[in-house]
Amino acid sequence: MTSRIPIILDGDPGHDDAIAWMLAKANDKLEILACTSVSGNQSIEKTSYNARRVMTLLGIDAPFAMGRERPLFGEPVHAGNIHGDTGLDGPALPEPAFEALPLSAVELMAKTITDSSEPVTIVATGPLTNVGALLILHPELKPKIAQISIMGGGLDHGNWTPAAEFNILVDPEAADVVFKSGLSLTMAGLDVTLKALVFPEDFERIRALGNPIATVVAEWLDFFYGFHRSIGYAGAPVHDAVAVAALVKPEILTIKEYFVQIETSGDFCRGATIADHYGFNGQQPNTHAVVGIDREGFIDLLAEAAAWYGKEQA
Repeated sequence: MTSRIPIILDGDPGHDDAIAWMLAKANDKLEILACTSVSGNQSIEKTSYNARRVMTLLGIDAPFAMGRERPLFGEPVHAGNIHGDTGLDGPALPEPAFEALPLSAVELMAKTITDSSEPVTIVATGPLTNVGALLILHPELKPKIAQISIMGGGLDHGNWTPAAEFNILVDPEAADVVFKSGLSLTMAGLDVTLKALVFPEDFERIRALGNPIATVVAEWLDFFYGFHRSIGYAGAPVHDAVAVAALVKPEILTIKEYFVQIETSGDFCRGATIADHYGFNGQQPNTHAVVGIDREGFIDLLAEAAAWYGKEQA
Protein backbone atom coordinates (compact mmCIF):
# COMPACT_ATOMS: atom_id res chain seq x y z
CA MET A 1 0.00 0.00 0.00
CA THR A 2 1.29 3.48 -0.94
CA SER A 3 2.17 5.64 2.02
CA ARG A 4 -0.16 8.50 2.78
CA ILE A 5 0.60 12.08 1.75
CA PRO A 6 1.66 14.10 4.83
CA ILE A 7 -0.23 17.39 4.89
CA ILE A 8 -0.66 20.58 6.88
CA LEU A 9 -4.17 22.05 6.82
CA ASP A 10 -4.08 25.86 6.89
CA GLY A 11 -7.42 27.65 6.77
CA ASP A 12 -9.95 30.13 8.10
CA PRO A 13 -13.02 27.97 8.88
CA GLY A 14 -15.51 28.93 7.27
CA HIS A 15 -18.13 26.44 6.03
CA ASP A 16 -16.21 25.34 2.95
CA ASP A 17 -12.94 25.05 4.91
CA ALA A 18 -14.74 22.84 7.44
CA ILE A 19 -16.06 20.59 4.66
CA ALA A 20 -12.58 20.48 3.11
CA TRP A 21 -11.14 19.36 6.47
CA MET A 22 -13.93 16.77 6.74
CA LEU A 23 -12.87 15.38 3.37
CA ALA A 24 -9.17 15.39 4.30
CA LYS A 25 -9.71 13.53 7.58
CA ALA A 26 -11.84 10.84 5.92
CA ASN A 27 -9.47 10.09 3.03
CA ASP A 28 -6.92 7.34 3.56
CA LYS A 29 -4.55 8.95 1.05
CA LEU A 30 -3.79 11.78 3.46
CA GLU A 31 -2.11 12.06 6.86
CA ILE A 32 -2.83 15.30 8.73
CA LEU A 33 0.35 16.34 10.56
CA ALA A 34 -0.81 19.75 11.81
CA CYS A 35 -3.52 22.39 11.45
CA THR A 36 -3.14 26.16 11.49
CA SER A 37 -5.55 29.09 11.37
CA VAL A 38 -5.41 32.30 9.40
CA SER A 39 -7.33 35.57 9.54
CA GLY A 40 -9.83 35.66 6.70
CA ASN A 41 -13.47 34.67 6.84
CA GLN A 42 -13.46 36.12 10.34
CA SER A 43 -10.93 37.44 12.86
CA ILE A 44 -8.05 35.18 13.88
CA GLU A 45 -9.68 34.62 17.27
CA LYS A 46 -12.87 33.37 15.63
CA THR A 47 -11.22 31.28 12.91
CA SER A 48 -8.93 29.69 15.52
CA TYR A 49 -11.89 28.83 17.74
CA ASN A 50 -13.74 27.43 14.75
CA ALA A 51 -10.74 25.41 13.64
CA ARG A 52 -10.43 23.78 17.07
CA ARG A 53 -14.16 23.05 17.16
CA VAL A 54 -14.03 21.46 13.70
CA MET A 55 -10.98 19.39 14.65
CA THR A 56 -12.76 18.22 17.82
CA LEU A 57 -15.90 17.34 15.87
CA LEU A 58 -14.02 15.40 13.20
CA GLY A 59 -11.52 13.74 15.53
CA ILE A 60 -8.48 15.36 13.92
CA ASP A 61 -5.73 14.51 16.39
CA ALA A 62 -2.98 16.90 15.34
CA PRO A 63 -1.20 19.90 16.84
CA PHE A 64 -2.81 23.28 16.20
CA ALA A 65 -1.45 26.84 16.21
CA MET A 66 -2.89 30.29 15.53
CA GLY A 67 -1.78 32.53 12.72
CA ARG A 68 -1.24 36.30 12.61
CA GLU A 69 -3.97 38.79 13.44
CA ARG A 70 -3.55 40.59 10.13
CA PRO A 71 -2.09 40.17 6.65
CA LEU A 72 1.58 40.81 5.94
CA PHE A 73 0.53 44.33 4.84
CA GLY A 74 -2.71 46.20 5.22
CA GLU A 75 -5.78 45.68 7.34
CA PRO A 76 -7.79 42.48 7.81
CA VAL A 77 -10.79 41.81 5.56
CA HIS A 78 -13.58 39.49 6.76
CA ALA A 79 -16.58 37.76 5.18
CA GLY A 80 -19.20 37.78 7.90
CA ASN A 81 -21.89 38.45 5.31
CA ILE A 82 -21.29 34.94 3.94
CA HIS A 83 -20.19 32.86 6.95
CA GLY A 84 -22.03 34.71 9.72
CA ASP A 85 -20.88 36.57 12.81
CA THR A 86 -19.03 33.54 14.22
CA GLY A 87 -17.46 32.71 10.86
CA LEU A 88 -19.15 29.29 11.07
CA ASP A 89 -22.80 29.97 11.81
CA GLY A 90 -25.31 27.14 11.64
CA PRO A 91 -25.29 23.86 13.58
CA ALA A 92 -24.06 23.65 17.16
CA LEU A 93 -20.52 22.32 17.41
CA PRO A 94 -18.62 20.84 20.34
CA GLU A 95 -16.38 23.04 22.41
CA PRO A 96 -12.69 22.55 21.59
CA ALA A 97 -11.12 19.59 23.38
CA PHE A 98 -7.68 21.24 23.41
CA GLU A 99 -5.90 24.58 23.42
CA ALA A 100 -3.72 26.10 20.73
CA LEU A 101 -0.02 25.45 21.13
CA PRO A 102 2.16 28.31 22.43
CA LEU A 103 3.66 28.57 18.95
CA SER A 104 2.73 30.70 15.98
CA ALA A 105 1.28 29.02 12.91
CA VAL A 106 4.54 29.61 11.06
CA GLU A 107 6.57 28.08 13.89
CA LEU A 108 4.35 24.99 13.92
CA MET A 109 4.53 24.68 10.14
CA ALA A 110 8.32 24.95 10.21
CA LYS A 111 8.64 22.40 13.01
CA THR A 112 6.26 19.98 11.31
CA ILE A 113 8.09 20.20 7.99
CA THR A 114 11.51 19.90 9.65
CA ASP A 115 10.49 16.86 11.67
CA SER A 116 8.79 15.01 8.81
CA SER A 117 10.69 12.17 7.20
CA GLU A 118 8.95 12.96 3.89
CA PRO A 119 8.27 16.21 2.04
CA VAL A 120 5.05 17.81 3.29
CA THR A 121 2.14 19.18 1.26
CA ILE A 122 0.46 22.36 2.49
CA VAL A 123 -3.28 22.65 1.84
CA ALA A 124 -4.13 26.34 2.17
CA THR A 125 -7.83 27.19 1.99
CA GLY A 126 -7.69 30.73 3.36
CA PRO A 127 -5.53 33.79 2.69
CA LEU A 128 -1.88 32.87 2.15
CA THR A 129 -0.49 34.89 5.09
CA ASN A 130 0.94 31.90 6.96
CA VAL A 131 2.36 30.22 3.89
CA GLY A 132 3.94 33.40 2.59
CA ALA A 133 5.47 34.15 6.00
CA LEU A 134 6.81 30.59 6.23
CA LEU A 135 8.58 30.93 2.87
CA ILE A 136 10.03 34.33 3.82
CA LEU A 137 11.29 33.18 7.22
CA HIS A 138 12.34 29.64 6.31
CA PRO A 139 13.49 29.47 2.68
CA GLU A 140 15.75 26.57 3.66
CA LEU A 141 12.64 24.41 4.08
CA LYS A 142 11.56 24.65 0.45
CA PRO A 143 13.14 21.29 -0.48
CA LYS A 144 10.97 19.65 2.17
CA ILE A 145 7.71 21.09 0.82
CA ALA A 146 6.31 18.67 -1.75
CA GLN A 147 3.65 21.04 -3.05
CA ILE A 148 1.11 23.68 -2.06
CA SER A 149 -2.54 23.17 -2.93
CA ILE A 150 -4.55 26.35 -2.52
CA MET A 151 -8.09 27.55 -2.91
CA GLY A 152 -7.72 31.04 -4.20
CA GLY A 153 -7.72 33.31 -7.19
CA GLY A 154 -9.57 33.29 -10.46
CA LEU A 155 -8.13 33.46 -13.95
CA ASP A 156 -11.12 35.30 -15.42
CA HIS A 157 -12.68 37.35 -12.61
CA GLY A 158 -12.96 37.86 -8.86
CA ASN A 159 -15.70 37.46 -6.28
CA TRP A 160 -14.79 40.23 -3.81
CA THR A 161 -13.88 42.82 -6.42
CA PRO A 162 -14.39 42.48 -10.17
CA ALA A 163 -10.76 41.39 -10.47
CA ALA A 164 -9.89 39.67 -7.19
CA GLU A 165 -10.97 36.57 -5.32
CA PHE A 166 -11.31 36.95 -1.53
CA ASN A 167 -8.42 34.76 -0.30
CA ILE A 168 -5.90 36.43 -2.58
CA LEU A 169 -7.27 39.94 -2.03
CA VAL A 170 -6.93 39.64 1.76
CA ASP A 171 -3.13 39.25 1.46
CA PRO A 172 -1.84 39.67 -2.09
CA GLU A 173 1.74 40.23 -0.88
CA ALA A 174 1.75 36.80 0.76
CA ALA A 175 0.23 35.28 -2.38
CA ASP A 176 2.94 36.96 -4.46
CA VAL A 177 5.60 35.23 -2.34
CA VAL A 178 3.89 31.86 -2.79
CA PHE A 179 3.47 32.18 -6.56
CA LYS A 180 7.09 33.28 -6.97
CA SER A 181 8.43 30.51 -4.71
CA GLY A 182 9.27 28.02 -7.44
CA LEU A 183 7.41 25.30 -5.53
CA SER A 184 4.83 23.04 -7.13
CA LEU A 185 1.58 24.97 -6.82
CA THR A 186 -1.96 23.81 -7.52
CA MET A 187 -4.55 26.59 -7.68
CA ALA A 188 -8.23 25.77 -7.28
CA GLY A 189 -9.67 29.14 -8.13
CA LEU A 190 -13.10 30.46 -9.03
CA ASP A 191 -12.68 29.01 -12.52
CA VAL A 192 -13.41 25.58 -11.03
CA THR A 193 -14.92 26.22 -7.61
CA LEU A 194 -17.96 28.01 -9.01
CA LYS A 195 -18.59 24.77 -10.91
CA ALA A 196 -18.23 22.70 -7.72
CA LEU A 197 -21.84 23.36 -6.79
CA VAL A 198 -23.59 21.20 -4.21
CA PHE A 199 -27.32 21.28 -4.94
CA PRO A 200 -30.10 20.99 -2.34
CA GLU A 201 -30.77 17.39 -3.40
CA ASP A 202 -27.10 16.67 -2.64
CA PHE A 203 -27.56 18.13 0.85
CA GLU A 204 -30.35 15.59 1.36
CA ARG A 205 -28.19 12.74 0.08
CA ILE A 206 -25.58 13.61 2.71
CA ARG A 207 -28.16 14.20 5.43
CA ALA A 208 -29.73 10.80 4.72
CA LEU A 209 -26.46 9.08 5.68
CA GLY A 210 -27.67 9.63 9.22
CA ASN A 211 -24.39 9.82 11.11
CA PRO A 212 -23.68 12.90 13.27
CA ILE A 213 -20.95 14.28 11.00
CA ALA A 214 -23.08 13.92 7.88
CA THR A 215 -25.88 15.77 9.62
CA VAL A 216 -23.59 18.67 10.53
CA VAL A 217 -22.18 18.79 6.98
CA ALA A 218 -25.72 19.00 5.58
CA GLU A 219 -26.52 21.79 8.02
CA TRP A 220 -23.33 23.66 7.06
CA LEU A 221 -24.48 23.40 3.45
CA ASP A 222 -27.95 24.64 4.41
CA PHE A 223 -26.46 27.77 5.97
CA PHE A 224 -23.82 28.37 3.29
CA TYR A 225 -26.42 28.06 0.55
CA GLY A 226 -28.60 30.71 2.20
CA PHE A 227 -26.29 33.52 1.06
CA HIS A 228 -25.60 32.01 -2.35
CA ARG A 229 -29.28 31.38 -3.04
CA SER A 230 -29.92 35.07 -2.32
CA ILE A 231 -27.59 36.07 -5.17
CA GLY A 232 -28.97 33.55 -7.66
CA TYR A 233 -26.83 30.43 -7.25
CA ALA A 234 -28.44 27.04 -7.86
CA GLY A 235 -26.28 25.44 -5.16
CA ALA A 236 -23.54 26.03 -2.61
CA PRO A 237 -20.04 26.36 -4.14
CA VAL A 238 -17.84 24.35 -1.76
CA HIS A 239 -14.71 26.12 -2.94
CA ASP A 240 -12.15 24.85 -0.44
CA ALA A 241 -12.86 21.15 -0.82
CA VAL A 242 -11.54 21.32 -4.39
CA ALA A 243 -8.03 21.98 -3.02
CA VAL A 244 -8.27 18.64 -1.19
CA ALA A 245 -9.89 16.87 -4.16
CA ALA A 246 -6.86 17.89 -6.23
CA LEU A 247 -4.72 15.66 -3.99
CA VAL A 248 -7.02 12.67 -3.58
CA LYS A 249 -9.07 12.55 -6.81
CA PRO A 250 -7.28 14.54 -9.54
CA GLU A 251 -8.96 12.44 -12.24
CA ILE A 252 -12.23 14.33 -11.70
CA LEU A 253 -10.50 17.64 -12.45
CA THR A 254 -9.30 19.46 -15.56
CA ILE A 255 -5.94 21.11 -14.93
CA LYS A 256 -4.03 23.52 -17.15
CA GLU A 257 -0.57 24.98 -16.61
CA TYR A 258 -0.04 28.73 -16.63
CA PHE A 259 2.46 31.31 -15.55
CA VAL A 260 0.43 33.26 -12.97
CA GLN A 261 1.36 36.54 -11.31
CA ILE A 262 -0.28 38.43 -8.45
CA GLU A 263 -1.22 42.10 -8.78
CA THR A 264 -0.21 43.77 -5.51
CA SER A 265 -1.15 47.34 -6.41
CA GLY A 266 -3.53 49.21 -8.63
CA ASP A 267 -6.84 50.93 -7.98
CA PHE A 268 -8.96 48.25 -9.61
CA CYS A 269 -6.95 45.04 -9.80
CA ARG A 270 -5.15 44.58 -6.46
CA GLY A 271 -5.29 40.89 -5.60
CA ALA A 272 -5.92 39.71 -9.16
CA THR A 273 -4.33 36.46 -10.33
CA ILE A 274 -3.06 37.23 -13.83
CA ALA A 275 -2.47 34.21 -16.06
CA ASP A 276 -0.29 34.44 -19.16
CA HIS A 277 -2.65 32.53 -21.46
CA TYR A 278 -0.61 33.14 -24.62
CA GLY A 279 2.97 33.05 -23.41
CA PHE A 280 3.60 36.79 -23.76
CA ASN A 281 6.11 36.77 -20.89
CA GLY A 282 8.11 33.82 -22.15
CA GLN A 283 8.02 32.31 -18.67
CA GLN A 284 7.60 28.65 -17.80
CA PRO A 285 4.30 27.81 -16.05
CA ASN A 286 4.41 28.14 -12.26
CA THR A 287 0.86 27.02 -11.52
CA HIS A 288 -1.29 23.95 -12.07
CA ALA A 289 -4.60 25.76 -12.43
CA VAL A 290 -7.74 23.69 -11.94
CA VAL A 291 -10.31 24.89 -14.47
CA GLY A 292 -12.91 22.11 -14.66
CA ILE A 293 -14.56 19.46 -12.52
CA ASP A 294 -16.79 16.41 -12.83
CA ARG A 295 -19.48 17.74 -10.51
CA GLU A 296 -21.12 14.36 -9.95
CA GLY A 297 -17.76 12.82 -9.12
CA PHE A 298 -17.12 15.64 -6.65
CA ILE A 299 -20.47 15.05 -4.93
CA ASP A 300 -19.69 11.33 -4.73
CA LEU A 301 -16.35 12.17 -3.10
CA LEU A 302 -18.00 14.38 -0.46
CA ALA A 303 -20.76 11.86 0.22
CA GLU A 304 -18.29 8.97 0.56
CA ALA A 305 -16.26 11.05 3.03
CA ALA A 306 -19.33 11.89 5.10
CA ALA A 307 -20.35 8.21 5.08
CA TRP A 308 -16.89 7.24 6.38
CA TYR A 309 -17.65 8.83 9.74
CA GLY A 310 -20.63 6.52 10.17
CA LYS A 311 -18.46 3.48 9.47
CA GLU A 312 -15.87 4.69 11.96
CA GLN A 313 -18.49 4.82 14.69
CA ALA A 314 -20.07 1.46 13.80
